[in-house]
Amino acid sequence: MSREAVIFNVQRFSTEDGPGIRTTCFFKGCPLSCLWCHNPEGISPRPQTMWYDVRCIGCRSCVDVCPVGALTAGDKGIKINRSTCSACGKCADACPAAAIEIIGKSWTPEALTDEVLRDSAFYETSGGGVTISGGEPLAQHEFVMDFISRCKGAGLHVALDTSGYAAPAVFDPAADAADMVLLDLKTLNPEAHLAWTGVPLEPVLRSARRLGETRKRVWVRTPVIPGATDSPENIAAVARFIADNLPGCDRYDILPFSNLCASKYERLGMEFRFKETPLVPMERMEELKAAAERAGAPNVVIQGLTTRKSQPE
Repeated sequence: MSREAVIFNVQRFSTEDGPGIRTTCFFKGCPLSCLWCHNPEGISPRPQTMWYDVRCIGCRSCVDVCPVGALTAGDKGIKINRSTCSACGKCADACPAAAIEIIGKSWTPEALTDEVLRDSAFYETSGGGVTISGGEPLAQHEFVMDFISRCKGAGLHVALDTSGYAAPAVFDPAADAADMVLLDLKTLNPEAHLAWTGVPLEPVLRSARRLGETRKRVWVRTPVIPGATDSPENIAAVARFIADNLPGCDRYDILPFSNLCASKYERLGMEFRFKETPLVPMERMEELKAAAERAGAPNVVIQGLTTRKSQPE
């Protein structure tokens, strides 16, 4: 078993990543490259340095201590040469304003289990538990299997939040060990899936069908991305797949696009293709919800930010 995993956030009091109040552990690293990814800091498997312009006081302490000269100060603030930056953390330690942060911390399974157990009282009273998310947590599958075992041994409910893009030898044991799976199904069009996520669709569908065969409890989630996944036809196709293949699915979440992650892309030196894309109107989300319900999906939930409904004149 892997002795350490790189995790970029342990989010307490989460209410959207499974039933009840949960602690969500976000694992770094993902084989997909979705152009709309809301957690771009979860794509790379390695720790990354992030600079916050709104906190910076211009003292240059970070520049002075960098052992490889990866930081420079200019008119627009601190620039990070990511080809040389090792995310050693010396800059973050030196910054008096907390304007530099290292995204990604190594955890042992024992330490992470102790961390999530701190919230046991909330799990018990709300019917919640621990959600293992990412990135794609199965990219660190050995650690995940160890962590699931420890959580289950402590009596915690465990949800696995996954893209489903993993080999059977990796996906099946983890899905079987978890109490439930939160599965992303973005589109059933193979060409579109490859174009938007960078990986083929079939491994995802194989994982989904495996969940159906085992009648695992599942929540399916589809991000509603303008120009990519937001057509009623796409949502209906996913809904029909759920109805035909996932008898354990008791909820289908359609997640309206959010551009609130744009600042993360800037701070990581990454391009965000959807930076200027507006939020999805509630009217559109309700239209998609109706399409999913007509196609047979159970308990369709709109989860996330939308623009307000237009008011009558």
